[in-house]
Amino acid sequence: MNTEERLELVIRNTQEIVTVDELRKLLEEKENPTAYIGFEPSGFVHIAQGMICAQKIRDMQEAGFRVKIFLADWHAFINDKLGGDIENIRACGEYMKDAFLSLGIDPDRTEFVWASDIITPDYWEKVLRIAKVSSLARVKRALTIMGRKESDVETDVSKLIYPPMQAADIYQLNVDVAYGGMDQRKAHMLARDAGEKLGWKKPIALHTPLLSGLKGGSRMDPVEAKMSKSDPDSSILIHDRPEDIRRKMKKAYCPEGVVEGNPVMDIARHIVFPQKGSLLIERPEKWGGNLEFSSYEELEKVFIAKELHPMDLKTGVAEALVELLEPARKYFEEHPENLKRVKDIIERRADNSKKRR
Repeated sequence: MNTEERLELVIRNTQEIVTVDELRKLLEEKENPTAYIGFEPSGFVHIAQGMICAQKIRDMQEAGFRVKIFLADWHAFINDKLGGDIENIRACGEYMKDAFLSLGIDPDRTEFVWASDIITPDYWEKVLRIAKVSSLARVKRALTIMGRKESDVETDVSKLIYPPMQAADIYQLNVDVAYGGMDQRKAHMLARDAGEKLGWKKPIALHTPLLSGLKGGSRMDPVEAKMSKSDPDSSILIHDRPEDIRRKMKKAYCPEGVVEGNPVMDIARHIVFPQKGSLLIERPEKWGGNLEFSSYEELEKVFIAKELHPMDLKTGVAEALVELLEPARKYFEEHPENLKRVKDIIERRADNSKKRR
């Protein structure tokens, strides 16, 4: 595989590369470059977090990358995930390892790294050096990477440390590429800016699109509208049963002829076509019979023209997801232990919350 073929694999279905020239040069110089993507272990893995990221990880691995999946346990603690209970967070991290293995990443080209493993005096030196060259305003603006507002630091100063920590993660892991959804852009730009000021090798930043929650909302900020595991009916989990996928998709926001803010069209665009290459819509002959689309652009044209009913679209996308997620369901049927632990943690927290009310 030549450089341009490797480059095409890495950049396909991305929203932004900072910068493509830097990425091409990296691929020319290194046969096996390294990349990282970080996750807070905070709950179940949904299709936006799982399928889009796993597909891009597989692309990068096919292009020769070794990928470090960073399990940010102390970051999740700072962000109050799972009640800030570090043992629950680490149990969730073990489940997340299962989640990505179930989605077909290459275990021989993947390294799972805990934040706990890299937090050393040398790491804290990097955090401090990054903080020294970053303004308070810049760091506060980056709080959106953790789903927080600038005002949240008024009552919990630890949250202000989070953006410099995330930037330091990249340098401590010594990777060539920082990968994440568009919601992580501010952290990656903070890292690049600090690296330039400090004379460190800047990471290339690679970003894939965010997926809207099933409840949709065209006028919402994409980060606010993204799929969230905190609302069970706004997301599809990678191990959902077929009947749950169909039920959730049936209720999804999908206005006729409207593409912007339409989560069903988003799933077709960012998951179904990249991973299946086509979309089959099954419908009775009296409603025109089956339709098969070979590209998202073809689907969009027909949907905007109102030649495809939203319910038929929902059904077709649901069946595509049922098929695509079959390997993940099978994996968790054979390896249920960590999923069960996380289910127990979430149920116990829900019960305790009800008791407090």
